[in-house]
Amino acid sequence: MQAQWAAREHHLSRYVTEQPSYSILQRGIETHVLPVTEQYGLGVLVWSPLASGWLSGAIREGRDISTNRATLMPQRFDTTVPANRARLDAVEQLAVVADEAGLTLIQLALGFVTAHPAVTSAIIGPRTLEHLHTQLDAADTVLSADVLDAIDAIVAPGTDLAAHEKLDTPPALTDPSLRRR
Repeated sequence: MQAQWAAREHHLSRYVTEQPSYSILQRGIETHVLPVTEQYGLGVLVWSPLASGWLSGAIREGRDISTNRATLMPQRFDTTVPANRARLDAVEQLAVVADEAGLTLIQLALGFVTAHPAVTSAIIGPRTLEHLHTQLDAADTVLSADVLDAIDAIVAPGTDLAAHEKLDTPPALTDPSLRRR
């Protein structure tokens, strides 16, 4: 909200949107961003709703992970890393929820982020025409309360399963020299 104050003080236009990362696997913004955007009537355009491909259906137990991102950032997809193992375990449970609801994992993931009352829209990032079609097919997905409750039971509200990958962490939280100085 510092941006709101700065805009008023300097006679500038106020911010009207926020653009955080948000997915079933990265829910930290539910604790500190989404409540504020709702309170101040800001639009929220979330990115990475498929969690860098983890929620696309391409990353599943027993399959080789051969996505473009896995080639570029293998450490993010190495399932021997405990945080990645936790994500894969969650994906497997979410796949069951999606299947029982008659949905694809993509529909579940996109339906989840757009179900939050503070979220205005989700930015998708298809790499192929097929990806685009599967993501557009999810545009009208509305999740029932039972499905949302099942998601909450797998990944609790406000939880980030890979907090170390957050790109919106203030530098003072990671660099001690910037704290209280």
